[in-house]
Amino acid sequence: MRRTVAKATLERGAAADLWRHTLSQIPSVFGRLVYLSSLRNPNTDTYEHHGFALMFGQEEADRTLRRSHAQTFAEWLCYTLEQQKADLELYLSALGNNKRAVLDAWLRLTPYRNLIPGSARRAERELYLHDLEVLLELLKNECGAAGPDPDA
Repeated sequence: MRRTVAKATLERGAAADLWRHTLSQIPSVFGRLVYLSSLRNPNTDTYEHHGFALMFGQEEADRTLRRSHAQTFAEWLCYTLEQQKADLELYLSALGNNKRAVLDAWLRLTPYRNLIPGSARRAERELYLHDLEVLLELLKNECGAAGPDPDA
């Protein structure tokens, strides 16, 4: 029993620490999704954060980051398209880059596909991609970004 309590306390401590020191500093849900997915090693599907692993151990760090990624993804999916658009615009405005150039690159390179957690179900993946592609088209039309070359 003592071990279970200690493990639960550790998990809450790791998640609370992650929120307090990192995720709460990122103003958009989409930005949190980008950040968390950037910590996933594409070769091993493990989440790696050196400082976090030093504090809580690699296994706990991976588990906490993995869970946070899935929860953030679920939070994004629960947003209406209007809320997603506002959140995405908040994320884009924080980049400091030319919004049109970013949208053009996203439409060509589709980096947003890498933000999906490995635990996402097929329906969640499809919903996310559909919604994001709709949003990108809306934003592209609003700022006149060039889309992919249909003849390429």
